[in-house]
Amino acid sequence: MAAAAGRQPPGPAEGEAPAAGREAGAGGEEGEGRAKGGVEAGGCYLALCARPVHFEKANPVNCVFFDEANKQVFAVRSGGATGVVVKGLEDRNPISFRMEDKGEVKCIKFSLGNKILAVQRTLKSVDFLNFIPDSPQLEYTQECKTKNANILGFCWTSSTEIVFITDQGIEFYQVLPEKRTLKLLKNQSINVNWYMYCPESSVILLSTTVLGNVLQPFYFKSGTMSKLSKFEIELPAAPKSSKLSLSERDIAMATIYGQLYVLYLRHHSRTSNSTGAEVVLYHLPREGSCKKTHILKLNRTGKFALNVVDNLVVVHHQDTETSVIFDIKLKGEFDGSTTIHQFVLPPRSIQPYQIPVAGPPSVTSQAPVPCKLYSSSWIVFQPDIIISASEGYLWSLQVKLEPVVNLLVDKGKLMDFLLQRKECKMVILSVCSQMLSEPERGSLSVIATVFDKLNNEYKKYLEAEQSYTMVVETGLSRSNPLLKRPVRTQAVIDQSDMYTHVLSVFTEKKEAPHKFTIAVLMEYIRSLNQFQIAVQHYLYELVIKTLVQHNLFYMLHQFLQYHVLSDSKPLACLLLSLESIYPPAHQLSLDMLKRLSTANDEIVEVLLSKHQVLAALRFIRGIGGHDSISARKFLDAAKQAEDEMLFYTIFRFFEQRNQRLRGNPSFTPGEHCEEHVTFFKQVFGEQALMKPTTF
Repeated sequence: MAAAAGRQPPGPAEGEAPAAGREAGAGGEEGEGRAKGGVEAGGCYLALCARPVHFEKANPVNCVFFDEANKQVFAVRSGGATGVVVKGLEDRNPISFRMEDKGEVKCIKFSLGNKILAVQRTLKSVDFLNFIPDSPQLEYTQECKTKNANILGFCWTSSTEIVFITDQGIEFYQVLPEKRTLKLLKNQSINVNWYMYCPESSVILLSTTVLGNVLQPFYFKSGTMSKLSKFEIELPAAPKSSKLSLSERDIAMATIYGQLYVLYLRHHSRTSNSTGAEVVLYHLPREGSCKKTHILKLNRTGKFALNVVDNLVVVHHQDTETSVIFDIKLKGEFDGSTTIHQFVLPPRSIQPYQIPVAGPPSVTSQAPVPCKLYSSSWIVFQPDIIISASEGYLWSLQVKLEPVVNLLVDKGKLMDFLLQRKECKMVILSVCSQMLSEPERGSLSVIATVFDKLNNEYKKYLEAEQSYTMVVETGLSRSNPLLKRPVRTQAVIDQSDMYTHVLSVFTEKKEAPHKFTIAVLMEYIRSLNQFQIAVQHYLYELVIKTLVQHNLFYMLHQFLQYHVLSDSKPLACLLLSLESIYPPAHQLSLDMLKRLSTANDEIVEVLLSKHQVLAALRFIRGIGGHDSISARKFLDAAKQAEDEMLFYTIFRFFEQRNQRLRGNPSFTPGEHCEEHVTFFKQVFGEQALMKPTTF
């Protein structure tokens, strides 16, 4: 299993990687592989993607190249004369073409956007071919400017900008496809042993000096080349001879949590009392010096390879055919300058994978072939690519979160880990449900810790959203065009998520003792209050309904009396609906509405909108306003409630009011109640109408 730095994936014969071509189209006729399930794969938290790129395996006639910028694999047959096929994970349509065989291809890549092909066949020049509609298919060539220099390789930094890396420096060009020529933008002389490119950050790293451990980074953007601060990699011990001591295969570059790091695989620790290899992370900022910030302890020796997936550093160990993951966001042991990390989870193999058998249905009915994991013909590229040259497959590596839940017992640490992952929401909600249910029910202190971690992320998002809104509303955003709305990641678990997927389901199951159920609900509300997040009324409603179900009216009264449950109109309406089973609820709700400074008319409207028609009538009578209210409004609400006896009661009330005020129970034309009189007659008969009373 070859390390991350190679440009040419190993061929099956040599155990090297297939040739590192650079650019490619994608997809095509790859079958869908299967990750084996069952007990065997139960604890596997890494997996190969289900739809790999399938290409013609490396052989004496077919050379395979990988372009790390476009994530494309090139299969070049006979120097291109009998065909070049380019595939990538994203596209599903491969690019196929032929080109003249002008000698062995050393490196081949498309520009970003697949418009220009660059091919290196000699140590002195690179050939170009336009893939632009209506553009003539004529090659043009650029020789390196430095005399006696040999081209080590090249990198496209945009759709029309390319960097040649030679053993004597770098040359930055702009390609002018219409003119079929290149323009030198900038060059820099420096002795180069080897180089590495990180397309995500547009940084090229050059290995310099005799030992090779002084690294010089360059940053490219929009036609400019910036020289960043060089830095030195600490070698395990003083080398005995003055020869190259830092190999390209022990270095990787990757973006982790938005920051660029250089990863150095140190096979022997610098401290004498430590055994085993370690990965040293150097933080490479755009400005300022590069600093050693993290050390990942592998506690073993042998052959390793590195990937970075979902901001996790994955270290593969060929001897044991297992992998481990590190998360630099989790707490480690800080020694004053660097943080030392142990792996997050116990070593596990990548999930077993089966390669589909190609061919006609009669043949393919046989069982899929198990894929040899951690093969010597594997080569890894950053951040998450694994290529098997001998089998002709390119995969992206993926992290599976479900198995992690059973491997990380500490719920607090588990949450810290999950909250940093891209696809975490449903797994987190599942963990929350599990910790409230048997047999994995957690203590209230553990539950509180989890709620606090979730609400900390929730609060950070709310504050960022609020700041953004304020800037937009004040017009300051016009002076800052780079201002972007905060991205809502899956780590933002809001009250609606918790209510829908966890708390409402938990209360409906009625498995737990009611005291525990109420304690959990109140713990979540406490956590929201602690982070100064406004509690949504439906959470309070859930508390009240749970209290009522268990006849805990004294506790309900206390919660309201001491304002544990915050006042709101929906809550007041809920209390009104409880009047029949808990009479004091009526007064509690009215007190709440008054505390909210709700106008009397508005209180009536709120009650009617909730079909609390009798409660509205009692309220209006309580404040002495029943002689002036609209009969039609109340009759409309009573009819909408589809309760005939309620309609009868309300209708009779207004008949009696009419009799008392006017000496006649009938409605006047101005009250517009004709349809309700008709409805009353239909349901109860005309004889049920109240007769005028004479004195």
